[in-house]
Amino acid sequence: MSPECQEKNAKGLTMVAIGMNKAAEEYLVLDEQTREDLASGKYRDQRRGTFGPIAPAATGKPRPARPARPRTPATRRVRPQPRQWTPSQERLAKLYNEQGLKPDEIAAKLGVSRHLATQIILAARSRGRP
Repeated sequence: MSPECQEKNAKGLTMVAIGMNKAAEEYLVLDEQTREDLASGKYRDQRRGTFGPIAPAATGKPRPARPARPRTPATRRVRPQPRQWTPSQERLAKLYNEQGLKPDEIAAKLGVSRHLATQIILAARSRGRP
């Protein structure tokens, strides 16, 4: 095309960025179909709820307001769990672990579960016991 023709007939396109995820955006040409899709909510964020107040019911009656609940701070007591093993089991588990035994083998020798044997070893390490 000649430059005169391009100047006379060239029109710019309006682009719309639609956020799809954290890594990338999708770009669309803003035409009538895209305008309708945007207005219908096709590209809204699915993770978010509705925006603005909820529309009144179809009967035309306003919804009754709910009484506000008093907000109490969420306090949660964390009680220390009693140890489920004896100090001698802890010493033996630590020794077995230093000798290279696996938690399954330690559990079999102590007569406890593999999970408990692992917990004993981790607790002894965190306290720095030899």
